[in-house]
Amino acid sequence: MRTRWTKGMTLAVLIGATLLLSACSSPAGSTVPTLSGSTATADHGASGTKQSGRQHPRVGYSSSRVAQLHAAAQCLREHGVPDYQDPVLTADGHVFTDARSIQDAEAKMSSAQRTAATAAFEQACGHLFAVAGLQPDDESPAPPKLVQAGVRAAQCLRAHGLPNYRDPTSETPFTPGHGFGISGDELPNNGALGKQDPTVKNAFTACRSLLDAEIAASTMSSLAHG
Repeated sequence: MRTRWTKGMTLAVLIGATLLLSACSSPAGSTVPTLSGSTATADHGASGTKQSGRQHPRVGYSSSRVAQLHAAAQCLREHGVPDYQDPVLTADGHVFTDARSIQDAEAKMSSAQRTAATAAFEQACGHLFAVAGLQPDDESPAPPKLVQAGVRAAQCLRAHGLPNYRDPTSETPFTPGHGFGISGDELPNNGALGKQDPTVKNAFTACRSLLDAEIAASTMSSLAHG
């Protein structure tokens, strides 16, 4: 189901901040990601803003990069996010990350626990994320199969009462395993009633199979195969 996801100062953002600091102190010639600057996104919920940045391939596919991404993911699993999946590295060098699990883990933490988890990450995992060039708060462009599935779902939704629902493109924000983002202006009354709006509920019911196909195309395993 398409549920709202709004990012504030999450652990994923703090990871990005740690990597930015790593970039400032790294030896000349090393490559680490910088903050994307994004503040919020949504995956087909009532409202949300678009991501301001997208990842671009740092290098192509290599077994050494896969190993670096695994090491970074394993460290994060051991330091506060046990369900975090290994990032997907595609043949052309794009990286897809399981950012939702970071937010889900953070939502279960108290403020003190988040502070402790972030400190533990910085000490144990910051260098591994920098070496891997991994920034969980920034996703690569949506691949063609996902875009095609999203367009089919959008066409169905427009035909069932949501005329402002736009076709996604490769740059439309999406959350792995949850599909594309949606803005309030694509819903009735600027999304005032969210998913509880009868028109929205009816449209989502009518297009359920296509929405499920879109979500399936956005899973980490699907992203790994283009």
